[in-house]
Amino acid sequence: MTQRIAIIGSGPSGCFLAQALRRDWPQAEIDIIERLPVPYGLLRHGVAADHQGTKAVSRQFDRLFEREGVRFWGDVGIGRDVTLEALRGLYDAVFLALGLSGDRRLGISGDDLPGVHGSGWVTRWLNSHPDEAGRVPALGARVVVIGNGNVALDLARMLSKDEAELAGSDLDPDHAAVLSAVREVTVVGRGAPEAARFDVAMIKEFGRLAGTRISVPPADGPAPEDAPSAARLAALRALDGAGGGDRRLGFRFNLVPEAVLGTERVEAVRFRDRRSGAVEEIPADTVLTAIGFEPGPAEALHRAACGLPPGVALPPELSPGLYAAGWFRRGPRGTIPEARAEARLVADAARAALATATGAKPGREGLAALLREWGVEPVGFADWLRIRAAEEAAASAGRVRRKGATRDALLALCRELAEA
Repeated sequence: MTQRIAIIGSGPSGCFLAQALRRDWPQAEIDIIERLPVPYGLLRHGVAADHQGTKAVSRQFDRLFEREGVRFWGDVGIGRDVTLEALRGLYDAVFLALGLSGDRRLGISGDDLPGVHGSGWVTRWLNSHPDEAGRVPALGARVVVIGNGNVALDLARMLSKDEAELAGSDLDPDHAAVLSAVREVTVVGRGAPEAARFDVAMIKEFGRLAGTRISVPPADGPAPEDAPSAARLAALRALDGAGGGDRRLGFRFNLVPEAVLGTERVEAVRFRDRRSGAVEEIPADTVLTAIGFEPGPAEALHRAACGLPPGVALPPELSPGLYAAGWFRRGPRGTIPEARAEARLVADAARAALATATGAKPGREGLAALLREWGVEPVGFADWLRIRAAEEAAASAGRVRRKGATRDALLALCRELAEA
């Protein structure tokens, strides 16, 4: 008996889930379906362009497709090329590992002004996500980043690096030119510095920014008693006065955003000190919000199609044969390593159902026939390897690759190379 399994989404959650299911069911037919022509989701388009070590996790996922019999079906959109209902008819189990693409809004006056951008959108743009092709933000010289977590640090770091410090990244040179206009970055959190959700290692990276002068306000509260908070505060304090050059990076805390100010576009953000009640306006040409994620239009549509309520955590099993995983299931929390543990939980939830699968469903043969009928030509893993090689060959000086920036460009790369 062969279990036939489809996973929708090829990011870390989808790939870790495929690993867990392969261990449980060595003979199963496992297909990963991805709407983009390229795999790996968050690793390719969500991890900061200068964190290549984290992106390299994708190499372990390569083995799924190269050695473990998992099939990659790229450029196949659910709802665009095949319906979820059709997939459920083809497979014994369908897993939704779609992630979250929507940015949570500030919910204050002016948060819809031109110049206010969510961290998810900016990160996708920095990573040359095909969905963001052609959209170029006018950042200006002064950027305010609102958020107290690692995503805020990623944005501040990328905005503060010069060309030499971007060496070894995969940031498109055209995008680097846009960032070069930024001269001042202010990272603002509503909580105290010791309560920030920064990783100490991420804080210490700022100490290597030679061309940016950093300021951190003095500690004005009691020393934290727990070791993680004390280490975080010490790492932040060590940054004060670091760096040089004409770029500036400042950290501010205990400030609650009340309004984004401006007429035609952003001009400033008004904050209130949560301790004293004092009001302060910080000038800004651009505001970047890093306060969390929520379902974007595609994920919201899938939730609605499945009869699922918006904005709440879901159980692993949604209905017989249909499962949810990753951020789509539990919301925007958890690191890439935590996604591995969560994949195990979801795989266990499907164990009983897969154990009784009859093997009668057509699986990938049925999917291939359906796509042929609709004139859809999927991108396979060999096609992806050709795209990857072409991107690496096209890298400019100081970069590890130059990504294809549009769906058409990516498809052209794999088709042209396949014919060569």
